[in-house]
Amino acid sequence: MSLNRLKSYSPDARRYDELCDANGNVRAQWQPLIDKLTTEWPESARRSAELARRLVIENGVTYNVYADPQGRDRPWALDPIPLVITADEWQQIELGVAQRARVLDAMLRDMYGEQRLLSSGVVPPELAFGHPNFLWPCRNVLPAQSGRHLHLYAADLARAPDGRWWVLADRTQTPSGVGYALENQQIIMRVFPELMREMGVQTTHAPLGALREELLNFAANDPAPLAVVLTPGPFNETYFEHVYLARQLGLPLVEGHDLTVRGAIVYLKTLSGLRRVHSILRRLDDDYCDPLELRSDSALGVPGLLDAVRAGNVMVANALGSGVLESAAWLGFVPGAAEHLLGERLQLQSLATWWCGERPALDYVLENFERLVIKPAFPNQRFEPQFGRELQWKERADLLQRIRRRPYAYVAQERVALSQVPVWRSGAAPGFNAKSLTMRVYAMATSEGSTPSEIATGYSVMRGGLVRIAGETADVVSAQRGGGSKSVWILGSPKTSPDSLASTKKYLHASQSRSTSRHNELPSSLVENLFWLGRYAERCEAKTRLLRATLSVRTDPQAWSAVLDYCLEAGVMNSRVQADLGAFDATNPQSVAADLQRLGWSATQVRSRLSAEHWRAVSVVQRQLSDATPRTDVRETLDRLLLSLAAMAGFALDDMAQDEGWCWLALGRRLERLLFLSDLLVNRLASETLLWRNELEWILDINGCTIAYRTRYVATPRLPAVLDLLINDPNNPRTLTFQWESMRTTLGRLATVLEGAGEETLQTEMAELTAVDLNAIEGNSPAASAARKVLIERLQALSTAARGLSDRLSLRYFSHIDSELRAVAS
Repeated sequence: MSLNRLKSYSPDARRYDELCDANGNVRAQWQPLIDKLTTEWPESARRSAELARRLVIENGVTYNVYADPQGRDRPWALDPIPLVITADEWQQIELGVAQRARVLDAMLRDMYGEQRLLSSGVVPPELAFGHPNFLWPCRNVLPAQSGRHLHLYAADLARAPDGRWWVLADRTQTPSGVGYALENQQIIMRVFPELMREMGVQTTHAPLGALREELLNFAANDPAPLAVVLTPGPFNETYFEHVYLARQLGLPLVEGHDLTVRGAIVYLKTLSGLRRVHSILRRLDDDYCDPLELRSDSALGVPGLLDAVRAGNVMVANALGSGVLESAAWLGFVPGAAEHLLGERLQLQSLATWWCGERPALDYVLENFERLVIKPAFPNQRFEPQFGRELQWKERADLLQRIRRRPYAYVAQERVALSQVPVWRSGAAPGFNAKSLTMRVYAMATSEGSTPSEIATGYSVMRGGLVRIAGETADVVSAQRGGGSKSVWILGSPKTSPDSLASTKKYLHASQSRSTSRHNELPSSLVENLFWLGRYAERCEAKTRLLRATLSVRTDPQAWSAVLDYCLEAGVMNSRVQADLGAFDATNPQSVAADLQRLGWSATQVRSRLSAEHWRAVSVVQRQLSDATPRTDVRETLDRLLLSLAAMAGFALDDMAQDEGWCWLALGRRLERLLFLSDLLVNRLASETLLWRNELEWILDINGCTIAYRTRYVATPRLPAVLDLLINDPNNPRTLTFQWESMRTTLGRLATVLEGAGEETLQTEMAELTAVDLNAIEGNSPAASAARKVLIERLQALSTAARGLSDRLSLRYFSHIDSELRAVAS
């Protein structure tokens, strides 16, 4: 490889460089990767970066940035160049992180229990009791079964100029990033598949099987235990990961309103009633979890949850109150706690830290202010880290005054020059930039380990972590401040016990040994969103077909005037001037654009039930909407949109398990299609003028029945024949009879599964509609007018009954207003 291709990469002599050694030579573990990137330079590197970017968008990997108008659903920033680490180096990191997880778990157990650390002075009581996440209601509440507080732990690591890894922060509340790390690896595997095999890269492995069994083992005596993933909802910045974890763990993703506490037992609201929940993997901060005993203004938690925990009826992971250790101030006390509680010295040291609440530490900070970084001691303090030597005189004086006034609120850390790593730079002058990095490494609780570190600590460390790279500021690494991410490549064979395969078999056996009895675990809110996803998908497709068919008759003034009136009345167009552009006006609540936004929201709510390809089709639809402009060829956009909506329908049919959830999605589509067609026919039959041939062809085109009509009838479209096809054909998926038959079958199946009474399925209205003599409506005679009036009344009755059916279903299965929820035997 020619080193001149790295001329844009500028190592900083004050920092450890991951790519180059002190002599400026590429390190051995990096050489094959750099050779690959600089082959066919720069096209090879550009193609890799573009593929990674495209896969991030197609897979819907997002990170929501708060206080940013463009922040919601912002694509995840992934650099294609991974961080390369040798197996020996990783083994040391793994041992240190696993040990640290055990130490912090012991600290939590002591802090909410005997409090030996506080009474002996190893840890200052002011630091624990002053922390807003020390939950007094959790005092002496021992977590159920194992007594373990930490089930998922993360350590933020940084490499100092001497090459050693140091702990910057401990994440003990709801550590985020596991899903992003796994997704990063999957994307990079597609970018460099052959190279990863040639270099012997270890596949990123997260012991999710161990975590799942840890959650389900709480109810070991229950033949069908239930664990759930509790999320704050789609507006959370890491909602993508919540969905990802729920899918990988095979657990329902729920929000606080999906759960209820009755008699100190947590239940999930399902279609068939209340189902007991045994374990909760929470992605919700401590104080938001229970508005009764913790934060009273929380609308995200579960009232009474802490009472259920206190009674030992539910396991929460991580345990409530574990966020108390999320403060930089603790780093200086963890080594002493490890020796006091476990008699061990830490293998992975913390960055030098001083909590200003202690007088000696305060004096040191005041004397060495310029070479330190000042941080808040507690998470409820809102200010960014302050680098002492970068402050102006007045800023420096103000900060020192605040520290002297409230020393307990501040922490100082040694300023470490973070190591740097190459990052791909695109643009007119492609090349490599040097960016600072930190790495988050994860440990998950395991009941029985197979490797030496797992057996010793009770934690299994995820192979590979989440590398985060700095944005504009070299020593501030934050996704909320424009930073990016990388995958981690660990080279060489993992040094683990040969019993690791036995561990995998153990988890598989544990899952297989559970009862095969089936319970309905579909949350009512999830099913409601599936139902509306079906309705919005069909509504968008119907309106897209309507607009496309309408633009096709633009050259016929008479037909154009009639169909345009209908589109304006339906709201899909909002003006006769440039009428076609109204399709993309999201401010019009009846436009296709507005319904596509609703479709996207419903899909977001049920993302855990959609395949990757199904979600990708949803993302494509949303992009097509955002790309439409006044200069867009509207007909071409509608064609592409219709194809994408058809792809969504295909994935719903072939990619989803056709269980009760799928039934509700299909029911929503059928109901919406019936309503659209019946309302369309009512409107056109009630028009003052008879339907012209072009208008009949327009109706057939909207409903995708043009070919079906031509196949059945040789003659040009006639009103009785068109209506017979659209109303009575039981084999055409676009007709009213077909919708009715499908809805009747689906509702009958749901009634059987849910052990409830069946719903009336429009049988009376359909029987009266199909009894109308359609041949009698043609012409302008009084008898024909009377027959059309009867047909209109029957169609209106069907539409009204269908809307009533929708309301009854919502009250019965989604709101549970018309009947009391019953507990389902577990």
